[in-house]
Amino acid sequence: MISKKQLFTSLLSCALAAVIADAAHASEPNYCIAVGGGFGSGGTTFVGRGFAVPGDGNCTSWSGFTKTGSSVVLITSGTGCLSSNGKVLTVSVFSADPSYLGAGQIGADFIQLCPAGVTGCPLGTGTDEGAFGGTAKPETCTSSLLNLPATRE
Repeated sequence: MISKKQLFTSLLSCALAAVIADAAHASEPNYCIAVGGGFGSGGTTFVGRGFAVPGDGNCTSWSGFTKTGSSVVLITSGTGCLSSNGKVLTVSVFSADPSYLGAGQIGADFIQLCPAGVTGCPLGTGTDEGAFGGTAKPETCTSSLLNLPATRE
């Protein structure tokens, strides 16, 4: 038989574990890139869930989704690399949404921009040369941008 003290200790341990897990999830890095003004402003936003800008001269996987139009959400994956001098982030991604692009069709985007805080950006303005094309810049990942709806266009 379990004593009240043992039960209380077990429940407290479970509650603490849940709080720690939730805090770890909340602090997970995310990276958003606005193209053509970004989602909600007539453009597109690429959302890299769990993506953090890699160290100088390194690359890391990009996995997430892209929001465009009024309700289109495409599933997106690729790679992001930071130049050796730490000034230019290049993100090469592929997006799919059969109802938007067509069955079997993929949208490819090649994005170059200077991460926030970089001084002396050699690009001037960031760009997306690809399916969504336009000027590109880092964007704050708001809760609205991070929301992945259950159904999408």
